[in-house]
Formats: sequence, C-alpha cells, structure tokens
Amino acid sequence: MHQQGFDSLLFDHTNNKPDSKHFDLKKPSPFKLTTTTQKPIPSHRRSVSAGVPLIYSGGASTISTPSPALKPGLTTRGSTRPDVLGSGTVNYGRGSIMRRGGGSKISSNSSNSGDDNPVGVGVSMVNQRVMVGGYDPEEVKRVGNELYRNGNFSEALVLYDRAVSMSPGNAAYRSNRAAALTALGRFGEAVRECDEAVKLDRSYARAHKRLASLYLRFGQVENSRQHLFLSGLQDDQSEEQRLRLLEKHLNQCVDARKFGDWKRVLRESEAAIAVGADFSPQLVACKAEAYLKLYQFEDAESCLSNIPKLEGCPPACTQTKFFGMIGEAYVPFVVAQVEMALGRFENAVTAAEKASKLDYSDTEVAKIVNTVRMVARARSRGNDLFSFGKFSEACSAYGEGLKYDNANYVLYCNRAICWSKLGLWEQSIQDCNQALNIQPNYNKAIFRRAVSNAKLERWAEAVKDYEALKSELPHDKEVAESLRQARLALEKSRGVVYGTKFGVEVEEISALDKFKAAIASAGVSVVHFKEASNELCEEMSPFINTLCVRYPSVKFIKVDVEECLSIAKAESIRIVPTFKIYKNGEKVKEMIRPTHQILEDSNDTELQKEKEFDRVENSVEANTGSVMSKGQVAMADSGKQKGVAGENDKRIVAIEIPDNGNSRVIAENVTQGDNLNEKDHGEWLVVTEKKKRKAIEE
Repeated sequence: MHQQGFDSLLFDHTNNKPDSKHFDLKKPSPFKLTTTTQKPIPSHRRSVSAGVPLIYSGGASTISTPSPALKPGLTTRGSTRPDVLGSGTVNYGRGSIMRRGGGSKISSNSSNSGDDNPVGVGVSMVNQRVMVGGYDPEEVKRVGNELYRNGNFSEALVLYDRAVSMSPGNAAYRSNRAAALTALGRFGEAVRECDEAVKLDRSYARAHKRLASLYLRFGQVENSRQHLFLSGLQDDQSEEQRLRLLEKHLNQCVDARKFGDWKRVLRESEAAIAVGADFSPQLVACKAEAYLKLYQFEDAESCLSNIPKLEGCPPACTQTKFFGMIGEAYVPFVVAQVEMALGRFENAVTAAEKASKLDYSDTEVAKIVNTVRMVARARSRGNDLFSFGKFSEACSAYGEGLKYDNANYVLYCNRAICWSKLGLWEQSIQDCNQALNIQPNYNKAIFRRAVSNAKLERWAEAVKDYEALKSELPHDKEVAESLRQARLALEKSRGVVYGTKFGVEVEEISALDKFKAAIASAGVSVVHFKEASNELCEEMSPFINTLCVRYPSVKFIKVDVEECLSIAKAESIRIVPTFKIYKNGEKVKEMIRPTHQILEDSNDTELQKEKEFDRVENSVEANTGSVMSKGQVAMADSGKQKGVAGENDKRIVAIEIPDNGNSRVIAENVTQGDNLNEKDHGEWLVVTEKKKRKAIEE
C-alpha cells in the first residue's frame, strides 16, 4: 500500500521521528508493578516547526514508582527480582505476573532469539508489545509509534485503540489513531478521529494539519484552508499554492459543466485529481458524468465502479456543496443518469430517489428524479404493449420516453423493433441509426438494422452489418446463416451466383416431369400457378421476383396453367393465382389468392422450420455420436395421417418441430401399424429407437 504523503499536505515520513528515545522491547519493563502513585496526564506538544513528528511520542522520561520504604528489621516479601508481565493472551497486556529470571529462559520470536525476552512464547507481536506497557497508555502509544514507523499500521492501530480506551481525553492518542487510519486508507474514520482530537484541544496543530491534508484529498478547498490556518501553517506558500491550484481547476470545471463543454469538464476534473484531490468521490463522479455526456458509456461505468468510499465521515465532510448540490447527493445523481442510459431503469429510479433524499431542495436533482421516473414508466408501458402485440401503441409509448431522454439508445432500439413488426422498415432503420450514433457497438440495433435492410433488398448494407455481428458473435448460428443468405442475395442481385443452381429470375416450367423433379429436390420450393390473362396474377408476378432475390435459398417456380394443363390437372388447380409450398418433395401449404404479407410470412415460417429441423437433427446426431438412419418424414396438417410405423420400426422415437419454431425431443413407444395422426400438429422426424435412445435419456 502506498503510505507516504497520507498524513500531511507535503509531509515527508523520513522526518517522522519520535521525540523520545527508542524503546527496546528486549530490555526489562521500565516500570515496576508495585503500588503506584497518581500518574500525571501525558502532555502533547503544540508547537509547529519543520519536521514535526507525524506520530505523537510524548516525553522522554519513563514512569517508575519506587517501592515503599521498609521498616527496620523487616525483610522483603518474596524475591527482590523485578516483576514483569506474563503471556496473557486476552486483554491486551492484562496477563499474569511472573518473576523475571525464574524458571527457564524464554526465547523471543525476533531474530535475536538468544536474548532474554520478558514476554511469553506464542503470543502475537501486538499482544507482546501491549503487555509491555499494559498499565500505562504512554507506553502503549510509544510501542504503537514504533510499529507505525516500521509500516505495521494495523498493529499500530490496535495499540492506539488501546491507548484511547485507557485515556479517552487525550488528543494526541486520537491524532495518532487518525494517522494509522489514514495509512490504512480509512480516510473517513481518520477525519472523525481528528475532529475528536481538535474538540479535546482546539489549538492542537497536528490534528488540524492532518485535517487540512485529508480535506485536500477530498477536493474540499475551504475545509482544507480552514484547518491549514488553524494549524499555524497559513504562511506555508507551497500548501496554499496547491489549494489555489485545486480551487482554480474546480471553478473551471463548474463553468465548463454549466455550458455543456464536457471535454473540458473531463480535463479539469482530471487536473484537480492530479493536484492532490485523489480521494474525492465527487470528482470521480464528475468524470463519469462527462464520459456519459460524451457517449463513452463503458468509461462512465468504469468510473462509477471506482468511486472512493468515505465511510464514517462527520457531517461537515459530507454536507459540503458540489456544483450547487450537497456533495453526498451528487454521486447518486450521476449514478441515476448512467444507469438510465444503460437501460437499467429500476436501478436508475433507486439512485435518483436516494439523491433526492440527500438533497431534496436542489433543482437539478428534482429534474433528474422526474426524468428517470417518466422514462422508466414509458419503457415499462411500451414493453407491456409490445408483449400484447400492440406494436403501434408501443411505438408511441417509447416515443414518450424519448421526449424526456432523447439520447436513450435502448428506447430507440425498442421502437425500431416495433416499426419492423409493422413492416415500416425505413422507420426501423432510422431508429437503429439513432441508437448506433449514441452507442456504436449496440449489437441489438445492428442486427435489427441488418434485418430491415434485407427486407428492403439493400443487400450490401445488410451484409456489412451481419459481418460486424459475425466478428462480435462468431458462434451465433443465426447470425452466420443470415450472413450467408445476405451474401448469396447480394450476388444474385448483381447477376453473379457462385456455387448454386438457382438463377436470378423465377424458373418457369411447362412439362409435368420437370415439375415433379423440381418440387422433389431438397429444400423449400414455392410454386406460383397463374394465367397470363389474369390481372391479379400479373400483379403478383413482380412481388414473386422480389421474393426470389430476398430468399436466395428458396426455389421459386411459375406455372402457366393454360399452357400446362397436365400440371394443372395433376395439382387440382381450379382458381388462380394459387401458391403451393413444397419441402423435400412434400406439399406443406397451399394458398389461394393470398396477400403479399401472407405469402411472405408463409415463406418465412417454412424457412424457420427448415432451419430448426436441421438444427435438432444435427444436435441429436452429435449426441448419439453416429449418423441416424431416418425411418420416414411425414408432414401434414392436423387430422391427416402423419405416417405409419414400418415393419422394422418395432420401437421408434419422434422429434417434434411445432409451428412456433421451438423444438422438443419426445420418446414414443409404437409398434408396426401404429398411426401417428393422433399427435398434435407439427412436423415429425421418425428414427429408430436403437439409434436415438441414448440421446433421449441424456
């Protein structure tokens, strides 16, 4: 731990020498435990000069009370050997008394183990040293000073605590305790202890000097200057110069904040910290606020996580004004803004209300409390409306929140999702752009913008966003698949297709055998049955061309039923336009005169099912460690036959792919001839039990 400089404004610990001779623990106790007279109250020095000792050491004399005079002819009782403290282990030196020199020699824990040691074996250094002066606070303090000089601050604090408890009215003991607390980084407690010292002796220069040093570290110029004057060092130009420089940076920070010059606020707050205010919660919070206004959210959050904790400070320390508000309220005031910006609205409300309790009269605090509450309420209402599918109303709710905080990227992205649900892709992209202007690395907004650009066939922009997501989320399968399809669509839109049999235009088929071969191929196929003379068919044709580019992995086919009567008869086409969707040779859906939206949604649904089907199949294959042998794939609407167990499938299992896109693996004990049409509607992949049992059990 860095210790030097904790205790005075420009204090050099090399000059921290006690004003009495060195106390040697290896010598007998300087006083005898005999009947004593009244001990004088230890004094302390009040003069201030260069090289003032950091730790008060007291006078140089030792306290020793003579033995009572013996009457003539009487012998002394017991041994004439001096008494020393034994190895008591409980109450700081109130151990048993034992005769020095009696019994075997007890070795010390120090390096000079061969010397006589008046203290017992196995006792900690603190207990040993407390026992030496256990009945005299001056001796306890003296040993504490030695420990402090050797850097043993925790042990020194134990002894100073002991000295204070023995003589609570001694200002020097309080001041020494403050020095140890400062060295341990417990600055708030150190201030309180110094306050107690100056209450006991208002002219105690050393305690005032410590307070001046501590208040400078807290960034409290007036408090520091006041105690510097009371310490008698007001003529010390170096100290006053530091205070003036700190005051200058703080004032410039206030001015810059007033005009919204946040880069300058950041510079001035860092300069104030560099001058010496390195333990000021308010200055660190000021940096966090500046980072927030500059949209550097990670830096803002990092600052808040490193705010110094001033615990145990007296009211005079916590009630100091900062930017016009009570300093203690400024930290939660900033925390509320950062939490709101990061989308943690409940935390923001809690922090804002805390700031209000600490300073209910400040207008800035009152404003942020109202803002945070309104934004949190708007976000909550928008989320509720969205969950009920009321996307237009949800847009309005998020918009209300943005009126109070127009830099909240979370609300912009939430509203962008609502726009996309309404098919308003341009508005969705605009809100995504707003969110990304504020937080450039917000993956949700990047993904939403990529989807919206794909819907508008802006493949270059979509590919760019998906590539950015891929670098951030390399293992995300959805992003990888979306990127693959966007790249393929981009190539198709440029008239160049690599590694695929699909063309840029919709394929037109006029022969029945070619038609059967086309729909029997792997993957999803969409067939548009049309008539050239039908206006509705002609109106749908450009949209089919658009879907062909938008969904590059889907095969789009058109059949003119007037020219291909055999196909029309085989497919039972009576009304045009009719659309049929095939997957792996099986018809999965038929639509007569659908709207554009229904047609695209149906196409989307089948693609999602295909992806989930493949994902589950691959997952089970990975679990079993071997490729499964499929029994059959049966697809049909509810109520239609889904398949019959084959002769070799004595026991089979099924993987269900429900219409909602989620999947679950279920075990079914069926025998030959059992019908699968009684199951809930969805898709079923039937495989042998032998291959699948392990995966299901796991």
